[in-house]
Amino acid sequence: MLELLRHCTLCPRECGVDRLDGKTGFCGVSGENVRVARAALHHWEEPCLSGSRGSGAVFFAGCPLRCVFCQNRAISRGAAGKEIPISRLAEIFLELQEQKAHNLNLVTPTHYVPQIVLALRLAKEQGLSIPVVFNCGGYEKPETLRLLEGLVDVWLPDFKYLSGESSARYSAAPDYPERALAALDEMVRQAGTPVFDGDGMMVRGVIVRHLLLPGLAKESKKVLRRLRRLYGDRVYVSIMNQYTPPETGLERFPEIARPVTEEEYDGVVRFAVSIGVENAFIQEGGTVDESFIPPFNCEGV
Repeated sequence: MLELLRHCTLCPRECGVDRLDGKTGFCGVSGENVRVARAALHHWEEPCLSGSRGSGAVFFAGCPLRCVFCQNRAISRGAAGKEIPISRLAEIFLELQEQKAHNLNLVTPTHYVPQIVLALRLAKEQGLSIPVVFNCGGYEKPETLRLLEGLVDVWLPDFKYLSGESSARYSAAPDYPERALAALDEMVRQAGTPVFDGDGMMVRGVIVRHLLLPGLAKESKKVLRRLRRLYGDRVYVSIMNQYTPPETGLERFPEIARPVTEEEYDGVVRFAVSIGVENAFIQEGGTVDESFIPPFNCEGV
């Protein structure tokens, strides 16, 4: 499995670098170990994932995207966090289960799929039984996702854009729309019909997150219409208004250097209702003032 890192093509960038020889590609990480910035109970996911006890979130360093508005910028460039072996990663999974996490939440995991597969197999042999959540940016390859079949229960991808122009400008990924759609097809195939337990926690299924960006309400509506047409009630949609412009980095992107207005967000939610979206999560006003970003201080690592 680790030989996949020898000529890495795990994500759509297909850099082809030898990560086992210390080379880094677009994601910014190398080696057979993983770099983790935090592993702890997390209470800011969708209600059917966070529940009352929290989701067992493992935040991985590095990312195959370059979103100019990234809220996890401190770790997404690959340098932050602590490097650990696969055996320790498996231990962390079990420790989060012991802390009564509702699920194991793998945050930005794409570039570590081979290591995660091995760690999940090891942890499951030792009693890991809570649902596994794959929490990603949506920029994935179906071939890589198939490596996780039978190991992931809940897929939690972003679906950021339906415009190649927007995805190129804001995430350096002009092929994002077609890549995200192909990946979502694979996720829905693996997950099947959403399943919830007696406490209302999702134990199997797909939740697609869409973050509304300022001035892009029309694009958000196109995303929601496409998701509704393709998948109907087979996926849940999380419509998010928590966009928070970073203090620096948007000098060349003044059009998104402001929060989303209440009118913009309410208009997108009304549109979703008008096209028949029922399986959805929305956010109440004031989320911009609330921090969804935990301290990346290597807690639990």
